[in-house]
Amino acid sequence: MSKPYKGFEPKWVKEAAPTDSWRSVFRWGDPDFVKYPKESLYKMMKEKFKMTDDDFRHYDGSIGMEKIELTNCPVRLEQKHIDALKEIVGEKYMRTDDYARVSVAYGKTAYDAMRLREKRLDSLPDAVVYPAKTEEVEAIVAYCTKEKIPLYVYGGGSSVTMGVEPVNGGISLDMRLRFNEVVSFNETDQTITVQAGMSGPKLEKILNNAQTVFGAGRAYTCGHFPQSFEYSSVGGWVVTRGAGQNSTYYGCITDIVLSQKYATPIGNIQTSHYPREATGPNLNQIMMGSEGAFGVLTEVTLKVFRYMPENRKRFSYYIFKNWKVAMAAAREMMQCEAGFSSVFRLSDPEETNLMLRLYNVDETPLWKLLDIRGFRDMERCLFLGFTDGGKGYSKNVAVNIRRIAHKYKAMSLTSYVTKSWEKGRFNDPYLRDTMMDFGIVTDTLECTVNWSNMAKVHREVRKVCHKLPNTIVTTHMSHCYPQGANLYFIFITRMSGADKFRAYHTTILDAIQKSGAAISHHHGIGKMFAPWLEGCLGHTEYGVFKVLKDYFDKDYLMNPGGTLGLDLDEDKKKYLKEGITR
Repeated sequence: MSKPYKGFEPKWVKEAAPTDSWRSVFRWGDPDFVKYPKESLYKMMKEKFKMTDDDFRHYDGSIGMEKIELTNCPVRLEQKHIDALKEIVGEKYMRTDDYARVSVAYGKTAYDAMRLREKRLDSLPDAVVYPAKTEEVEAIVAYCTKEKIPLYVYGGGSSVTMGVEPVNGGISLDMRLRFNEVVSFNETDQTITVQAGMSGPKLEKILNNAQTVFGAGRAYTCGHFPQSFEYSSVGGWVVTRGAGQNSTYYGCITDIVLSQKYATPIGNIQTSHYPREATGPNLNQIMMGSEGAFGVLTEVTLKVFRYMPENRKRFSYYIFKNWKVAMAAAREMMQCEAGFSSVFRLSDPEETNLMLRLYNVDETPLWKLLDIRGFRDMERCLFLGFTDGGKGYSKNVAVNIRRIAHKYKAMSLTSYVTKSWEKGRFNDPYLRDTMMDFGIVTDTLECTVNWSNMAKVHREVRKVCHKLPNTIVTTHMSHCYPQGANLYFIFITRMSGADKFRAYHTTILDAIQKSGAAISHHHGIGKMFAPWLEGCLGHTEYGVFKVLKDYFDKDYLMNPGGTLGLDLDEDKKKYLKEGITR
């Protein structure tokens, strides 16, 4: 927090969630860490949502401190199957208790959190298994295939698409506990091979300390830093085709993966490990994004990059007068062929207002100075980021960004805002839990656009988001390319009831598809976005996915229940994109 509250302070939950509680499952990240709004942001929320201090004296429903104790949720797995799985991984690494089952039932979308607060379990595995070796995963897949048992994978659990939800019961593989080790490191090829359950922070720590850990000649970085970095897994990055906040320079995970190994119902798959080859369709790309529908990802070989934080140049200091000018400047920066920055983030006027408050600019003289210079609140657009790479490269990129920003009459804010953003880049999700305690819900949706349709998508999607009264809708551009970018929508509203949230969420996905954008840039599809997938790609194109599913998993045992829409009822599918009809 920037400063202590001077007036009334809401009854924020500041204590750790009990280890066996509902809250320990639905809350984000570290159970001992709490983040709540500073006082000026709290006051803005009250005004926006027509609330008073009295609304923040009492919680909106259960805050989930109760111990998880289930009724009418029997384990339906036969004892012979339980015994067989124990034989593979060891008795202590196969669990059927209430807490273990609930802990892997849902991901981290607001819909998941709201259902858990309601103690509503639409899906539940019969058993949770904690493998340690690739051979154990292969044996489990083979057994489940033979015995026709549904199989799901829980990596870091950060899915916001219902990607991990065990709709058909069966078994969930929890990779967090034991499936998170380095398999090999190759400094000559500049690669590392890890088990799929490896967490982001563990991977980055190992690479940053490669000289000590491996006897390497220098330090390295993974280059992949999603907002869920601290509580997501390498396997999750890969199977959802994820992107990190530094992707404009390092690339998305599809650019970073060199090879993969899968345990599938038809046997083990090992993709080739060459940087480029012309040996037919790219199997690496086919397997990435499969979300466990073809098999279980066991090992991944990643490219790694030289770790040179001393060369970083922060350029968070530019602010533009409006969104139209800001988009034009961003496009020129991406098309000038002078190199790409690492982080490249442009906020629209509504997000700029929130960002400047969140990162304490409203408490500095800069806030008034902006108005004086004609950069009006709710019109101005914040542009922030930084460069990575070799010293000369990094400096040159920063110079060209500054040159183009000045061309478009941007104003410098120093590096203050960027540094503030960096401090909170991985822990802002904690705010969701403290606000949801009082009925204020936050969630995100994102899509991919070309420069030519960016303005339309931004306008049309936000229009639908704002149809819900008293709703904050922030948008930023990130993960940028010479041909387009990702548009990331964050909505904050007062709402109770998981079903109401799902209905609202659906209207936004409808708007994204109608606008002509790709329905996901890096969150994947899961079961939540599945109804829109075929309508986004086209019938003939989508048929390729069905063929692959039938090849790898003809009995539909791998992550069944709607993943990628592969076993989704036809009447649940959405066809809203121009030119694609039912």
